[in-house]
Amino acid sequence: MFWWLYRSPYRVENPSKPWPVILWLQGGPGASGVGIGNFEEVGPLDTNLNPRNSTWLKKADLLFVDNPVGTGFSFVENTSLFVKTDDEAATDLTTLLIVLFNKNEELQKSPLYVVAESYGGKFAVTLGLSAVKAIESGKLKLKLGGVALGDSWISPEDFVFSWGPLLKDVSRLDNNGVKESESISEKIKQQLEDGKYVEATSTWSELESAISISSNSVDFYNFLLDAGMDPVSIATSEISYGISLSKYSKYLKKYSRYLSSLRSSPGGNGGDIDSLMNGPIKKKLKIIPSNISWGGQSDYVFSNLAGDFMKPRIDEVDELLAKGVNVTIYNGQLDVICATRGTEAWVEKLKWEGLQNFQSKARTPLYCGGDKVTKGFIKSYQNLHFYWILGAGHFVPVDQPCVALNMVGGMTQSPAADAL
Repeated sequence: MFWWLYRSPYRVENPSKPWPVILWLQGGPGASGVGIGNFEEVGPLDTNLNPRNSTWLKKADLLFVDNPVGTGFSFVENTSLFVKTDDEAATDLTTLLIVLFNKNEELQKSPLYVVAESYGGKFAVTLGLSAVKAIESGKLKLKLGGVALGDSWISPEDFVFSWGPLLKDVSRLDNNGVKESESISEKIKQQLEDGKYVEATSTWSELESAISISSNSVDFYNFLLDAGMDPVSIATSEISYGISLSKYSKYLKKYSRYLSSLRSSPGGNGGDIDSLMNGPIKKKLKIIPSNISWGGQSDYVFSNLAGDFMKPRIDEVDELLAKGVNVTIYNGQLDVICATRGTEAWVEKLKWEGLQNFQSKARTPLYCGGDKVTKGFIKSYQNLHFYWILGAGHFVPVDQPCVALNMVGGMTQSPAADAL
């Protein structure tokens, strides 16, 4: 497993508020945190290796991990070793944390916050529980500060049912498109009830294709755009990595476009991340085997997790809340794939005893940069916090860097002063 730890140059020593560490988990499954989260979203440098003013290093140290194995620069030499479940991925991540933290007393002083995007949210909640158990048993020496779920694929069923109504409300689907969307969503619901998870993953792809046709290619990461316009998810029409996985071809074709869009995107900075990672970065690192290319095994990561892809992780969120772990949920207003209305739907299914009090709370508006333009809202009760981020799609730190940075500062209680 490949990991990359940045020690922040903005570090503030404050005994009453220890400097935090953020572990960033990318989505996919199969998208690289070391590449995308680091150079496209929150790391110190962009894809042109120019400084990023909104880097999250202003609030915390940053740990990027290419997770699960087969993602980014992480690799397997035996294909039987790809993970098949979110729990297996959590076990690998917990092992990595044990190696990193147990012998480093300086790291142990810093609370660890797991921040996830997209499918990374499922890894985050399974890791959170795995880490808590390892801490309780004395196997892992760290303090878990909390888990943050950014536009996270926690309940696939709730998300697929959100797509039709959302896109109808914003004029990207008409009644015919909504009717078709709801029909395919019902098929997915039945497959999930029958335990046919691989089939549900295939039908998920069928639904995305139907919506793309009916909406004239709406961007699933920002409904204001057409596919191919988003600076972080520029899609290419047909991508193949030259491997044959016919069993999964229906959704792999769609998913390959997602991975490739991230890997070849400029991230708003004009750089090519695939060339960057397999060129200067690989050369500089000096530890990547010559036969390993960044992202070369990504398709296999996804296909091996096809049986877990559509499984919900609401129960795991409930367990974290019950154990007193701080859980932060944040969602971009313009996201489709993990739409806010889908996130709100699965939050309402929580069995957590504080849910009713949380729902009754009023939201507080968020501002940024000294002006009084509403950038979002926050609602908190006990250890559950929900951020609604206005004007952002799936990639919140890219679309709203100022409010995202302030959110991270509040979530981690970073001793750093406001950076923007």
